[in-house]
Amino acid sequence: MVSKKLFVFILITALTIIQCKKDFSTQNVDTPVHSRKLTTLEKEVLQSANTFGFNLFQAIHTEKADSNFFISPLSVSIALGMTYNGAGGTTETAMRNTLAYGNLTVEQINKSYKSLMELLTQLDPEVIIEIVNSIWYKLGFPVELDFIEVNQTYFDAEVRELDFSLLSAIDIINGWINNKTHGKIEEVIQEIDPLTVMFLINAIYFKAAWATQFAEEVTADAPFTLPDQSQITCKMMYTKMDQQYLDTEDFQAVTLPYGSGRFRMSVFLPKDGKNINEIARKMNDQNWHLWMSNFEETPVHLYMPRFKIEFEMKLNDILKAMGMEIAFTGQADFSGIAPGRDLYINKVIHKTFVEVNEEGTEAAAVTVVEIWEKAVTDEVRMVLNRPFLFVIHDDHSNILFMGQVVNPTVEKM
Repeated sequence: MVSKKLFVFILITALTIIQCKKDFSTQNVDTPVHSRKLTTLEKEVLQSANTFGFNLFQAIHTEKADSNFFISPLSVSIALGMTYNGAGGTTETAMRNTLAYGNLTVEQINKSYKSLMELLTQLDPEVIIEIVNSIWYKLGFPVELDFIEVNQTYFDAEVRELDFSLLSAIDIINGWINNKTHGKIEEVIQEIDPLTVMFLINAIYFKAAWATQFAEEVTADAPFTLPDQSQITCKMMYTKMDQQYLDTEDFQAVTLPYGSGRFRMSVFLPKDGKNINEIARKMNDQNWHLWMSNFEETPVHLYMPRFKIEFEMKLNDILKAMGMEIAFTGQADFSGIAPGRDLYINKVIHKTFVEVNEEGTEAAAVTVVEIWEKAVTDEVRMVLNRPFLFVIHDDHSNILFMGQVVNPTVEKM
């Protein structure tokens, strides 16, 4: 459940931090050695990523307004960015519009993703941020070499051919995800359908200590008001320090730095008489820039609960509503992945983890794009996923045994 108090809002993962119009340095934060200005192209792709991120947030909030949720628009953008390299025709146009790429060329998009990922992972030596990608394709599936090479070059994607018919294939892919998220996301793939020919996966891992940590000894039980006005008890952290702070007619906001200050968490608390939905509806790129340019250093008594969120969502309906519906249909054009094959996106799964405590924040995100091949009309698909009968007989049709399976997990009757 979500409180009227928006205690958690790690906005647009880490990308937005780079483009803030105002320098949020505080007195106790040193200037990082890896900072550099963004190129014009990087700024354009960043603008696209932010626009897509806010649109994604708005769409998910509409559906999950009364629940905790935590997303990484960056992870979704990167996974779909890899997939975009195989799109053509109206599918390419739909994805371009949804991902807000504007007039950028494919090469410009790819180059900017590459440099931004490199920048993020080197931005602050005191913060761990890892961004990794992989492509897994079905044994024998004829993937276009150019598609593989462009994703290896610009997204540093690991590419593996794998026999999807083996049960171990699920464990292998989930093992990669588990490893790359440091055990925070253990399982995303639960089954591999015979129509599946490819998985495109992005994983992000983030771990950072607060620039100034909360003192654990002052954390205490405190009430937390839920949307229905009932109260629960939570572990409330406390600190008093000079922070970047913003007070508007709608909310109070504070920005908390990690490490040497290049990564931060911005937290928005609706004013009395306002609610979280009103603030969420105003979360867009224009307001974000306006707010970020008006934070000022202020002494703040901050009370903030510890929290941990694990979130999973299939993004099919969200992305369809955002304009990508054709990519999920038999009319999709992913000829850039494998020419002459009828491919489409079966599902996009997004799974995240975040834990915030006195020391800092640990977060992880995985986005999986599953590509299916349209079944050939003269092929038959049969999946024994419900009760069935079976007969054992010889080649003259002499029946030896007959049976019925209603529960394949029960061995004795």
